[in-house]
Amino acid sequence: MRIAVIHHKGRLRVGRMSADGHHIELFAIDARQGALALIGLASLPPVDTTLPLADVEFAAPVPAPRRNLFCVGRNYHAHARELHDTVFKDNAKAVDAWPIVFTKVPQTVVAHGSAVRLPGAAISSQIDYEAELAIVIGTGGRNILAADAMRHVWGCTIVNDVTARDVQMRHSQWDLGKSFDTFCPMGPWLVTADEMDGRDTRVQCWVNGELRQDARTTDLIFDLPMLIETCSRGITLLPGDIIATGTPAGVGMGMTPPRWLQHGDVVRISIDGIGTLENRFVEGD
Repeated sequence: MRIAVIHHKGRLRVGRMSADGHHIELFAIDARQGALALIGLASLPPVDTTLPLADVEFAAPVPAPRRNLFCVGRNYHAHARELHDTVFKDNAKAVDAWPIVFTKVPQTVVAHGSAVRLPGAAISSQIDYEAELAIVIGTGGRNILAADAMRHVWGCTIVNDVTARDVQMRHSQWDLGKSFDTFCPMGPWLVTADEMDGRDTRVQCWVNGELRQDARTTDLIFDLPMLIETCSRGITLLPGDIIATGTPAGVGMGMTPPRWLQHGDVVRISIDGIGTLENRFVEGD
């Protein structure tokens, strides 16, 4: 089931995509938390409105995460290799030891079709894209074992882990360079775990129509169950928590010379089984 959040008559509404893919059936429920409103319900709320998909404006499926997003760095084998000789070379040998986990603040999240704001050269001139599968936790828990981990997943969506590379490197940690406003496009909707678990799917990314990233999640260094186990070690995962699972090879930083995003660039990400997330990058205010 595909769950989408939209703007309708001045407020957020959440619903499911129709079987024909051309309509959204809106639930009679308070949707200020987006898809989180549905997590934990024994059954779906009744439908009170059906709208043509062509007439709606999407919000992110989780428009206001309750806390920072968990994110994983250098988690595809090919991506780790492409960054081997970059600024990451000093710790490249440790890439298979433990997942690299950082966070993005909730205010990074924007919807499919929304603009991503470039911060200006005085703040960062090295803005990069990262196409990623993200999983949304449905059942919380602490010290979750990998063998049980997929039972805790409510669904999957797409995120673009936009990064200011110079800021990321300047501070010797990643949170600031990952957490600028609008730096986490998400959507266009969320696919529930009964239809997709994300463990073998294709992730692709285009910049201005040029294919840059193309991989399958079977190339992950640490698979989805291990990521859930890792993030829950001593930390209680909550329903609605989001884990972005890493990006494939083909990022701008890995090119020679690097190719950073500019005003007017359009980044389109497709993940089989979910759909397509597309956003334009514009000079910020």
